[in-house]
Amino acid sequence: MNLLVSTPPLNVFEQMAFDEQTVHLRPSAVTLRFYRWTDSPAVTFGYAQFLSEVDCALSTQRFAGPRVRRPTGGGIVFHADDLTFSLVFPYKDRPAEIYRSLHRCILAQLERAGQTVRAFDKTLPAVAYAPSINHSANACFINPVENDLIAADGHKILGGALRRFGEWVLYQGSLQLPCARTNPLYRRAVTEAVRTFFAADFRPCGADASWLESARRLAQTQYNTAAWIGKF
Repeated sequence: MNLLVSTPPLNVFEQMAFDEQTVHLRPSAVTLRFYRWTDSPAVTFGYAQFLSEVDCALSTQRFAGPRVRRPTGGGIVFHADDLTFSLVFPYKDRPAEIYRSLHRCILAQLERAGQTVRAFDKTLPAVAYAPSINHSANACFINPVENDLIAADGHKILGGALRRFGEWVLYQGSLQLPCARTNPLYRRAVTEAVRTFFAADFRPCGADASWLESARRLAQTQYNTAAWIGKF
């Protein structure tokens, strides 16, 4: 049975650690989780980004909250009122196909929820996907790329980042609409989209104490350390 995992509120370092631990525990089925936060606003940034460029970009926004390097790629993401979620599943398709198929499932459900949304379908040069553009850290929700979802006015509302761990994939996504975190329509839309994407249902499951403890330990020993945050 696929799992819809719930956790108590976690800080940004624990969120990243919990996702990675979910991969390493090798769940026997697809795992979906919606983040619950203790410390937002917070920032996550892509695995390959340079910390100096990230901090420069954050200083222009006058952001002084917690920030952490994700295990996945992509650019800077501000987490204030977004609906943040992760998926762990066996790897089958190419990353571009995963983005295309999953995001179109979410698009269909957002339309059913009354949102006017479309997929960004422009083919961009490879530099658009780079962690740094002109020596500035790429910001995910300023620079949409192919298969991201955008609103009627053209601004990006949904993006995600992937990382392969052997035969498993970790996807981390962010839906940025007003009140996205508290409006149950959006959580339902993402859940139904994931069900459609995998053609399967999900059983609600709370994370047990050992799962949470292993994530908190990884947060302390890796994600909330200068060595990880300043890796590049």
